[in-house]
Amino acid sequence: MNPFNLLLNILWLIFCGIWMAIAYAVAALVCFILIVTIPFGIASLRIAGFVLWPFGRTTVERRDAGAGSFVGNVIWVIFAGWWLALGHLVTSIPLFLSIIGIPFGWANLKLIPISLMPLGREVVESDQGFANR
Repeated sequence: MNPFNLLLNILWLIFCGIWMAIAYAVAALVCFILIVTIPFGIASLRIAGFVLWPFGRTTVERRDAGAGSFVGNVIWVIFAGWWLALGHLVTSIPLFLSIIGIPFGWANLKLIPISLMPLGREVVESDQGFANR
C-alpha cells in the first residue's frame, strides 16, 4: 500500500471511518436478524469494510449484476440506504468546517451513491485516488 494512502486511511478511520462502519454494521445486523434480508446484510458488511479503509480501493459494477440487483437496491434505498446516505452527509459537514477535513468531507460525499446502491458492486484495489472510476 502506498504510504500516502496509509496515512489518509488512518486519518479517515479516526475522523469518520469508524463511525460510518459501525452504522453499516448495525444495518447488517438488522438485515441478518430479519433473515429474508441476509443478502442486504452481506452487502452492508462489504461496504462497511470499504468505508472503514477506502483510500487505495474503489468500487466497480459487477458484470453479472442484473435486474435482481436493481430491485434489491430499490428495496435497500427505502429501508436502509437513505439513512446511511444521510449519515455520510451529516458526517461530511463538520469535516468541511475544518481545513484539514475538506478532502475527507468530499470522500464522504463520494460514498453516498455507494450507500444508496450497494448491490451489484464490488470493492477492488486501485492505484488511483479515492473513488476514481
